[in-house]
Amino acid sequence: MRASQEIQGLAARRASFRAPWPARGGLLWTLAALGVAALVLLPVMSVVVIAFRPTENIWPHLIATTLPRYLTNTGILALVAGLLAGAVGTGAAWLTAMYRFPLSRSLEWLLLMPLAIPAYVGAYAVVDFLDYAGPVQQAMRAAMGWTSAQDYWFPQVRSRSAAIVVFAAALYPYVYLLARAAFREQPGGGYEVARSLGLGPFALFGRVGMPLARPAIAAGIAIVMMETVSDFGVVDYFGVQTLTTGIFTTWLESGNAGGAAQIACVILAVMLGLVAVEKRARRHARFAQSARQSRPVEKRRLARAPGAVATLLCAIPVAVGFVLPFGVILGHASDNPGAWVSAGLARALLHTLATGGGAALLTVLAAFALVYGIRLTGRRLPAVVLPATSIGYAAPGAVLAVGILIPLAALDHRVADAIEAVTGRDPGLILTGTAAAIVLAYVVRFFAIAQGAADAAFGRVPPSFAMAARSLGRRPGGVLRDLYLPLLRGSVGTALLLVFVDCVKELPATLLLRPFNYDTLATRVHEKASLENLGDAAPPAILVMAVGLVAVLVLARMHMRAPGPGPERRA
Repeated sequence: MRASQEIQGLAARRASFRAPWPARGGLLWTLAALGVAALVLLPVMSVVVIAFRPTENIWPHLIATTLPRYLTNTGILALVAGLLAGAVGTGAAWLTAMYRFPLSRSLEWLLLMPLAIPAYVGAYAVVDFLDYAGPVQQAMRAAMGWTSAQDYWFPQVRSRSAAIVVFAAALYPYVYLLARAAFREQPGGGYEVARSLGLGPFALFGRVGMPLARPAIAAGIAIVMMETVSDFGVVDYFGVQTLTTGIFTTWLESGNAGGAAQIACVILAVMLGLVAVEKRARRHARFAQSARQSRPVEKRRLARAPGAVATLLCAIPVAVGFVLPFGVILGHASDNPGAWVSAGLARALLHTLATGGGAALLTVLAAFALVYGIRLTGRRLPAVVLPATSIGYAAPGAVLAVGILIPLAALDHRVADAIEAVTGRDPGLILTGTAAAIVLAYVVRFFAIAQGAADAAFGRVPPSFAMAARSLGRRPGGVLRDLYLPLLRGSVGTALLLVFVDCVKELPATLLLRPFNYDTLATRVHEKASLENLGDAAPPAILVMAVGLVAVLVLARMHMRAPGPGPERRA
């Protein structure tokens, strides 16, 4: 980032935080914004309160028995998966950003495709493909004449190592996106100087490219680690005991909500540490350049043999992270066409559209209201409130479920008792007996996505526009309706899509908060796959992946709009 651009950006951010009209006019908006912030923060705060005031304190028992195993497995999974995803994503980003080789243009966006595949769907596909009854071992037995598992050795498929591979294959695009953007933003002159000094391709990467892109790579690895820590579907299917599975075991099997909250606090502490690492990495993501316009990095065309190797290296993560799970699930869906017309699938689809769509709409509305209301207050409040409301994304779904269900159930009983005392009729559980708890969890969980989109969108509109509208007699609501909404229509649509996709894929919170006999596409996939019934799990998995593909295609289109490199050169 150029120094002049950095200064201009800082000035713009400061100006955007200034209230363009007296605070009196935006008082209601500010109060609404603070209410939204409180709603987002309450579940996380309730987890801490429940953890420190449990009905039965089993913390010493957890420390002496299961907690060390949970921490060890979680730490190994997060660290190794993060490093593996970092290596794959960084390598693919370097090759596609610096070189031209066969299929490089297609691989630039194909490398994003694993984002459409939930990690738990990838786990089901890997087990089905590699297990004893899968096509790989069947082909080995047919080719070698083996008759049973005693005749040969094959790695254990359902293991911690396999879970690491699944996580890395599903999550490396986070590193790829950030690293590729960092490589493309670097000035091409630095690489030309390094080549003139005799640096080869590997030295060029290690001594020039990698140091400049290290903050972006570290941020991507931190995101991968956060997603790994928060996962439930993969580790549950592979039988790996982590902190997230510990919440389910302690709460559902042992019936101890306080112990589950204590484990949730441990997860929250781990996630906040990873968020701090990610924020610190992004803080240092700057490049010092001259004030003159610098040339972009020029892609160099690889010769035939190196180009074939580069194509193969970039195709492997696409094959493992997208082609394999999509092909396996599509094959099961084709072999079981009757599953497409089952009543359970139709209900799950309707429930998913209702909860995901409703949550996406509420999340985006709340996020834009919060950002708009906070911006009316001046300079200080945004710097405090906006980062605080992002904590929900750092809290896994299982953690939020603990913080939502317990206080919400208590409130539900009080409301039901009050209604029965007045009317004489028991209304039942209004909040926890419906999908309201799921929608609330989605709003809190993915509020940071919508909030970030809203903050960036408002920041692109010059404050002078709002001042001009205000001088023409528009009140804050009119300014938002007549000025901001037409300008921010694209950002609103993108935020709605991204939040909806994440809601569709969310599994732990939905499993813990859903009412009886209330399935979504994600829970139906998990339920059928847990029973080794991939035939019935395939149709809802296909629908989940289809929704993800739409979001990935939108992301790829935005990604490809970045300014391209200069003319290619043959290496």
